[in-house]
Formats: sequence, C-alpha cells, structure tokens
Amino acid sequence: MLMNTHEARLEALRKELRARGLDGFVVPISDEHMSEYVGGYAQRLAWLTGFGGSAGTAVVLADRAAIFVDGRYTIQVRDQVDERLFEYRSVPAEPIPAWLAEHAPAGAKIGFDPWLHGKPWVDACVKALADKDASMVPVESNPVDAVWADRPAPSAAPALVHPTELAGQSSEAKRSQVAEWLAAKGLDAAVISALDSVAWLLNIRGADVDRTPVALSFVIAHADGTAELFIAEDKVTPELRAHLGNAVTIAPYSAFAAGLGKLAGKKVAVDPERSVHAVYAALDAAGAKAVDLLDPTILPKAQKNPVEQQGQRAAQARDGAAIARFLHWLSVEAPKGAQTELSAAAQLRAYREETGLLRDLSFDTISAAGPHAAIPHYRVDEESNLPIEPNSVYLVDSGGQYADGTTDITRTVWVGPGEPRAEHKDRFTRVLKGHIALDRAVFPKGTVGAQLDTLARQFLWAAGVDYAHGTGHGVGSFLSVHEGPQRIAKAQGGQAGTGQELLPGMILSNEPGYYKGGDFGIRIENLVLVEPRAIDGAEGEYFGFETLTFAPVDRTLVDQTLLTRDEVAWWNAYHAKVEAILAPQLSGEALGWLKAACSPL
Repeated sequence: MLMNTHEARLEALRKELRARGLDGFVVPISDEHMSEYVGGYAQRLAWLTGFGGSAGTAVVLADRAAIFVDGRYTIQVRDQVDERLFEYRSVPAEPIPAWLAEHAPAGAKIGFDPWLHGKPWVDACVKALADKDASMVPVESNPVDAVWADRPAPSAAPALVHPTELAGQSSEAKRSQVAEWLAAKGLDAAVISALDSVAWLLNIRGADVDRTPVALSFVIAHADGTAELFIAEDKVTPELRAHLGNAVTIAPYSAFAAGLGKLAGKKVAVDPERSVHAVYAALDAAGAKAVDLLDPTILPKAQKNPVEQQGQRAAQARDGAAIARFLHWLSVEAPKGAQTELSAAAQLRAYREETGLLRDLSFDTISAAGPHAAIPHYRVDEESNLPIEPNSVYLVDSGGQYADGTTDITRTVWVGPGEPRAEHKDRFTRVLKGHIALDRAVFPKGTVGAQLDTLARQFLWAAGVDYAHGTGHGVGSFLSVHEGPQRIAKAQGGQAGTGQELLPGMILSNEPGYYKGGDFGIRIENLVLVEPRAIDGAEGEYFGFETLTFAPVDRTLVDQTLLTRDEVAWWNAYHAKVEAILAPQLSGEALGWLKAACSPL
C-alpha cells in the first residue's frame, strides 16, 4: 500500500531520529519566542500532521505517535489528522509528561528543540521520565527541519518604525521604565523574548507573522536604559537605525545566544512563560543568574495610554463601518442562497480594505455557516467551505490590523427569508443578556476577570447550558489580538483566572456564546476598555467598561419577552451610538439598512 503524504513524513522523521540515536521527539506549534501565531517556517506540526489549529503538540515515538490539543480543536483535529498515524489526546486532562511517562521505553532518549519549549514544561517532562531512567535531550538542530525539504525561510520583511504619535510614548521613555524596574529589584538586565513585547518596547512593527505586525527579534534590556536588539541584518533599514539611536545596539538575530553568554555574573530577569528553555541554558552556561519574573513590559503594554485609547476608538469606528457594509450586503445576498463561507469572508475583507488603512487581518476570519458556527475556533478552507443556506444561523468573528488599533468583533445573524426557531431566539437572547450584564459591570479595584465571568454565563446557566471558552481576552494596540495577562474566564485550579487584576487602560473582549454541536452556534463580541468609574459616596476606587466596538446586533434573533427594561434601555442606547458613529461613514442603501437596524426596540 502506498503511503500518504503525512505517513511518509512521519516515517522520514522516525528515520532521522534513529540516525540521531533518539527514541522520540516532541513537535509543538511554537517558535523561538513562544508565540501564539507563528511564521510559515515554524509550522512544523502542520507539515508533519496536517493539523491547522493554533495550539497543539505531537509526540513521536518509534512505535506510536499522539497529537495533543485542547477542547477548542476536538472536532478539527479529527477532520485534519489521520488517526492511523496519531492518537488523539486532550489537554489538560491528558498532559504530555504523563503520556511520555506511560509510553516511552525505559532508558529512552526523548529529543526536544530547546528553542521551542518553555523551561517549566521541560522540567515537568524530566520529572515524569525520571522513574523510567529516561531523559529529555535538547537537540542542536531540529530533526523536522532536516526532513522538511521545502520548508519556507523566515520572513525577510524589514522592521518598521511605529511613530511616537501613534505609540503615545517614546521608546526611550519605555526603556527608562524598564531600567527603573530592574534597578528597584537589584537586577542587571532583562531578556525580552515575546515578539509583541519587543515591538512595544522599541516602538517597532513588522510583517514576519501573519496577522500580527511583529518582527522576529530579541532584546536584552539593561539597567542603564540601554538595550541590545538581535534581528536579522536584512531587516534593518536606515530609518530603523535612526529611530533606535545610539542607546540601542543592533546585532544579528543569530548572535542572541552569544549575547546571553556575555552576561556572566549578572542577575537577569527572565519570564518563564515567554522565554524558551534555551535562554535559561545559555544564561546558566555563562554563569549568569536567571530570576523568574513577569516580563516588565507586559503590564505597561496592557494598560493603553490615552493616545493608544484614542487610536483604538478611531480604528473601531472605521472598522465598524466596514462591518455595517458587510452586514447590509449579507442581508441582501445571503437569502438568495448563492454565498459561501469563503465568499462572505472575502467580501468582508474587501470592505475593510476599502478603508485604505487596513494593514492585515488580526486573525483568520471565522466565517461559519450552520453547523460550523458550533465550532468556536472554526477556520474555513476550500475543503470545509459550506454554502450559507437560507433560513439558518451564520456567525462571523473577524478583525483588522490598523496602525492606530487592533479590532476583534463577532456578530451572529439570522439568514432569512423565514423566521428563526424559538430555540435560536432563546439562546441568542440569553447570550445577549450575558453580554449586556458584563458590559454594564461596575467593580472595585483588585477585581480579577474570573470574578466577572459569571455575569456573562448566568442566563445560560439558568437554562442548563454553558460555553467551553473564556469570556474575554486582552487585545493589543496594533499588536496581538490575544494579549495577556488580562482575561475574563472561569477560575482554574482554584486560582482566579490568571490572577491578574483588571486595571484602567486594559482592553478586553466581551464574547459569551452558545454552541449546539452539528446545528448552530451563537457569539456576540465587542471590545471594552477598563476605565475609572465615579460613584457618589464610593469607598475606594471603582472601575467599569467603556464599549469600543460599534456595529448592529441582529434584532431578528432577539426574544424581547426575555429582556428587562434596563436591558432594552442598554440595547437602544448602544444602537443610538452605533448609528451616530457609523451613519456619517455610510450612504445609500447601506445607510438605510443601518437606520432600520438601529431603530429602538
């Protein structure tokens, strides 16, 4: 029997492992920066297995292999990965270290690329394998790369200057903040590995990762306010050199490990969640002391300054008009039955591009018809593309990257000409009620996202249903659409979500949902900004949310009998503002549609 493509690739990898004296190898979706989204050169898991999700790991042993994904990808992994080649495993219920401990042979040498895994993960695997006298072996070069003949090269796109008038703060000022933080903690330097952290600190952007405007690079920031940028030489332009000035030295990307080696005797801050194992190994070999601390740019980056906040409002208003044009187009064309998930996604992108300011999408558009809407992280391609059927639910989750802001919005609509079922309207309205409850929340300083999460779920819980994803994630400023550490989600492991309190200037999504497998799905998502909230007689500081996203919500799916007077008032006030912001940007039939969509309940 002839081998299929992925079977041949798996066999080639096993042959390479045997040649290296390895009994197994771990293949994650990751890059040298622990990124969520990675460039084509780092898509080793997709090449090996066919899996196209953004989070997953394969473990290859001599006689068996497994692929580990979380609940977002339970359906997708079965559609894309051959079960004859890879067992399906679910994390966190079935952690990789435990699977290795059960299935790796005694004395096995399990290879891993130290530039693709965090130290805590490696330590957990080492501990799990100890009883079998098996070991984790760091490889000098990745064996997948050795058998991936047509592997893409890393992007050669130049790094771009992000002007201070958009950033709201100079790179020098940001580096001074980091220097003060280091001095206060008695540290000499900090390793900045995360691509969005490097971009924020130096006020640079790039085009090295699809959907995220970052440049492949590392920074070592020093306590005197200077910094070293490690970046491929072909990315460095005269404009970049002039922007960075004399206080930032530039070295080749490949010289980063050597740069770490020069920190002998120094105390160096390293973020264990954002720095790979190889960083720790290089510092240890140099005789430097790595101190585990949160990357010092993370919280300042999350708390948007006034310029970034205003840029986000402008980007959202522009993006909302594109969404309104799309929703009007959809209301006319979808009931005819000639549109598909792909054609709708293409039309939405076209409306965003007509702004003349779109840099990229902020993620691959989730254009989901009928049963596909029940897959929260569905991604359409030529093989999966479904028609948008009349008399069905259609969900679109999308976003744009603009120089002044990053957007992320979900709308769920009923495609006529018939009427939705009572079940559709009940579930949609319960999701809407949760969305409104979270949007209207007022909370004291010190509140973490997990303490607000129940507000969004309560009406679904009352009907005995729930959704299996978080309610809100952080969003960057012309950076990553998924930005930590702020998050609104259920408490996990006894901890309140991430444990990060919500602070003024943080941007989060508000996106409760409901999913009925094989039938339909619903999600309503806006972005919100944490802002101080003045309350007469308040004892202490209180915060609330400023809504940033403005586009009509589908009234066809609302069961008004389930809404309270206050919820109707929220709906009417929200849509009055939608019309005020978007109407000046629309004309003709689209403007008429908007006015009807925004009329009071």
